[in-house]
Amino acid sequence: MSCGCEKKLEKVGQVTSEERDEIQRLYNRKMSLKELVMVLQENSAQNSQVDDAMYEKVVQDISDTNQNFQGWWDLMAQKYHWKNIHGGHWRIDFNTCDIFLEYPTEC
Repeated sequence: MSCGCEKKLEKVGQVTSEERDEIQRLYNRKMSLKELVMVLQENSAQNSQVDDAMYEKVVQDISDTNQNFQGWWDLMAQKYHWKNIHGGHWRIDFNTCDIFLEYPTEC
């Protein structure tokens, strides 16, 4: 739930192109798996013949990918000593490799 406050975006660092490629691969995988789950759920609603083993494999893959995704952010934050604020999160500009901290401003 949003408090309706504006969000601030502050550049806090930069990663190498190789590091960017790694997080971009993980991000793309997360998005693809999310879309696959939506398709599986839609198919399940239309006919109850969704392959349970496939669904479980996708759910496990999502869990593993999310863990790797968060692990990348944790590792880079430790490596580069990025600023962090409670309630904020980092974002990457895939074009420039810049890292930004996005956080709500005070209301």
